[in-house]
Order: sequence, then structure tokens, then C-alpha cells
Amino acid sequence: MSRLRMPEADRTVLERREAIVAALRAIVPGEGVIAGEREMRPYESDGLTAYRQLPMVVVLPDTTEQVSRVLRYCHENRIRVVPRGAGTSLSGGALPLADGVLLGMGKFNRIREIDLANRVVVAEPGVTNLAITRAVEDAGFYYAPDPSSQIACTIGGNVAENSGGVHCLKYGLTTNNVLGCELVLMTGEVVRLGGKHLDSGGYDLLGVVTGSEGLLGVVTEVTVRILRKPETARAVLVGFPSSEDAGACVARIIGAGIIPAGMEMMDRPAIQAAEDFVHAGYPLDVEALLIVELDGPRAEVDHLIERVSEIARACGATTLKASTSEEERLLFWAGRKAAFPAVGRISPDYYCMDGTIPRARLPQVLARMREMQQTYGLRVANVFHAGDGNLHPLILYDANNPGELERAEAFGAEILKLCVEVGGVLTGEHGVGVEKRDLMPAMFDEADLAHQQRLKCAFDAEGLLNPGKVFPTLHRCAELGRMHVRGGRIAFPDIPRF
Repeated sequence: MSRLRMPEADRTVLERREAIVAALRAIVPGEGVIAGEREMRPYESDGLTAYRQLPMVVVLPDTTEQVSRVLRYCHENRIRVVPRGAGTSLSGGALPLADGVLLGMGKFNRIREIDLANRVVVAEPGVTNLAITRAVEDAGFYYAPDPSSQIACTIGGNVAENSGGVHCLKYGLTTNNVLGCELVLMTGEVVRLGGKHLDSGGYDLLGVVTGSEGLLGVVTEVTVRILRKPETARAVLVGFPSSEDAGACVARIIGAGIIPAGMEMMDRPAIQAAEDFVHAGYPLDVEALLIVELDGPRAEVDHLIERVSEIARACGATTLKASTSEEERLLFWAGRKAAFPAVGRISPDYYCMDGTIPRARLPQVLARMREMQQTYGLRVANVFHAGDGNLHPLILYDANNPGELERAEAFGAEILKLCVEVGGVLTGEHGVGVEKRDLMPAMFDEADLAHQQRLKCAFDAEGLLNPGKVFPTLHRCAELGRMHVRGGRIAFPDIPRF
């Protein structure tokens, strides 16, 4: 259809889009704006590839000033914005909007400062998780949170999702390892939260931003804590005749006062897939496998290896193998970290879930999940952070078979409801995004959700930043009673002062 014959409404939309693209190109010149349909395809989804949507336009700034100007322009013209890092999110948190600007932060890929004296690294949000460790490992330091996607996921995305990893049991999630950030609000205002110091006074806004899934602002700089590499680290592979036995062992280890650096669990399908892919030396005649890592002074590690081995044998372990070299320890973990791509070799598609439960309920939840497999006619490969109860069931399906994706989604929703039922939560580290948005009422009542949205309104009163994520029902900020963020502080003008 020629532009002259185009209906008036369509012509208006096209003209508005052309004006937006031209304005963004004035702010981010050169190749910083992508507007062609084919060129925007790589941005149509994140790691949750079942959901796809082309954005209206993609903008790739490389300075904080450009981010500020882009957001200010979008705020003044009521244009919605979706921030995006590396796109490894598994909850649809970076899913674009057809009438929105996708703000890609991939060009923010520089480490700005390495301060060994204060044991911090200041990095731009597009720096990959693993790159931080690589930058300081020669000096004997490392960055503790280590998601399985650490070779690709960025520190900005880690902040957005409060990512964890195999070592989060002992060393904490992203929120426990971020000391400060620079944040651009939807209005274009640039604020700084925290810094190199251990803690800040006043409201814990840094804690609010970490895990906020891009709803509150766009992070343009992150200050993270780095740790000294432990003197010794050893991992133990422990095989069990059932997942229930392995789950009981997890609870016994923690109950004995032992806090491993990491404690991961895999069931038979995941073990087989990982071993075929990596050849890590996993036993193939067991139903469940624990990888337990202990670190610290050599004498302490050797002692804890013995204690863990005793507990494992008492729980019915049939195989037990401790690493004897650093290479062998890394090989043990290589299989676990490659489990997701390995499972992709045994199923055309899989749906990766993320829920967290109390450790003591692990045997019960695993048994219920086995029953659900029969109900939905779909297999599950279990890979998860057993030490902190963060489950990652991989529901295997074939999207080419009519109805299988829908069954997989229904299966996943029932798993997440089960997590809440036994005292857990909907997500441990993948976030809510669009995937779990409609399940939020299973965990929160209307008052809870309304108060969470009041906080969103304090940062983004017009609801322009990453809308449609997290909240199943959106309310106008005026209906909720506004809070405001100014200069990095929250004010509550609607609350009477006494």
C-alpha cells in the first residue's frame, strides 16, 4: 500500500514513529538507532523465546548523558521504554513492546575502575558477569555471584533480576554483593545510590533497585564487592538412589551447621544429558546427584569433606567422589553449568522454571512434581540450587506438537503454585517478568500488590518504564497515593506529617 493511500490512522502512527526515530538519531548518532525490521529481529525476545515481539525501534546509547536524554525525550512524549541487557533473562523481562523503544545497554561494556584496596570493581552494566572475575583474578580476587549464564549475562541484568548462581548459598545473591549504582530515572534525572562504602543511611534504595526488573530506572554503573580467592576449594560428587534421599541429605548438611560454598542437585535425566555433553565423570547409575563444594583453609576443607561424606552415607549415598585437583573441581562444575544447553540435546524445547522452597520441603516437592509429570504427560529434568531451595525444573516439550507448549506452561504454573503452597516464593533469581505476572495473586493479595505499585509510581509516575511486567493489574498512580523520588530520596507527600 502506498503512503498516499494509507488510512489516516495508519499514516498518523507511521509519522509518529518516523518522528521518534529521527529524534532518537539526533540523540544517539551513527549506528546507535536500529529501525529496520530485519535488523531488529535479534531483539524480539529474551531467553524466554516462547514470547516474541518486535519493538518499535531499538536505541543503543553508549554514555549516561545519552541514556538521560533518551529517557527524558520519551517521558516528555509519553513513549514507553523497555531496558535490555544481554537478553539472557528467562522470564520475559526484556520482551519488547510494539509501540515502545527498546533501550539496549550493550555498548556500556567497560570496567571503569578496579580498586583492590577497597575490594571493589566499578563496571558499566554491559560488562559480563565473568569478565569481572577475569579482570581481578590475577590479583587473587573474584566476583562471587556466578549464574550459569555468566559468560554472557551482564552485571546490569544481574542487578535487574537479583541473580544468584551456584555459590550464592555461602556468598549471597547480587543484592549481597552490590555496593552502589548510578541510575537514570524515567524523567532523565541521574541519581547515585550507595558507593564504595559498606552501607548507606536512610532508605535502602539500592536494595529496592536490585531485583526491580527494569521497572524503576536504567542502571548505567555498578559498584560490586570482590572477594579474595579462598586458599582451598574442593567439590564432592554424591550419588543417591532417589531424589528424596538427596533432598534429605541437603537438609542434614545445613542442619549440621555446615554452609558449603555451593550445593547443587541434578536428577537422572539432567545427569545423563550433562555427562553426555561434558564428560565430567558423573555416575550414571544414580537417580540424583549432589555437587557439594567446600572452601576455606585446607585443614578446614579436608575436615568438612569428611563430615559431608559421613552425612551422605547416612542418607543412603551409593557413590561418593571428592575432587583431588583444581582441574577436577572445575570439571565437576562444568557439567552443572552446561546442564541447560545439555538438556537441549535431548528435547526440541524446554521450559525453564524458577521457584524457591524451604529446604526441608524438598523431598515432598520432588515427589509431587513426579506425580505432575503423569498428569501433564511431559518429562522434567531437575537442575537446581539445592542449598537455598531454588528449583530450576526443565519441562521438556516439543513446540511443533499442538498443545504441548500450553501444557508445559500449565505444568510450570502448577509447580510455582506448589512452591508458594509449601512456604516458598514464585522466583529465586529469574524474576517475574511476563512469565509469572499472572501468578502474583497466588503469593500476594491486592493490598500487597497495590503497595508494590506505589513504589513503582515513586520512580516512574507515568508507568512508562517496562510496563506490562510483574504486575497482573495496573493502577493509575493517582489512585494509589503517590510517593516521589527526587535526588535519590523518596518523599511521601500524601502521608500526613505529625
